[in-house]
Amino acid sequence: MSVELNHTIVRARDRRASAEFTATILGLEVGAPFGPFLPVVTANGVTLDFANSDPDEIVPQHYAFLVSEEDFDAIFQRIRQAGLTYYADPSRSRPGEINRNDGGRGAYFEDPDGHFLEILTRPYGSGG
Repeated sequence: MSVELNHTIVRARDRRASAEFTATILGLEVGAPFGPFLPVVTANGVTLDFANSDPDEIVPQHYAFLVSEEDFDAIFQRIRQAGLTYYADPSRSRPGEINRNDGGRGAYFEDPDGHFLEILTRPYGSGG
């Protein structure tokens, strides 16, 4: 059996602003609208479908992105240039730091709707 994540819906107050934020920070592109969705496709083909929602309907989610060391450097530079607060941990107890879990690097930051985004260079539990 082969099961792959194909897409997920990301609720946003302004789908265009949120899609552009995520695409810009991650170095991706915003695709053409598809019905009520504005897609951002990752390198492994998973689509983040941004959809306008009432702010009361937005429940912050966590989205983690596995990136190369080189991509981490570029993304992290964009995070810092944007003046975003970033954290080494999901509990937000280590602001202004990155982690070095499993011999890689990782950081957490929020998007405009409060979704908690993560970039990491090694999958958790991969050793290092």
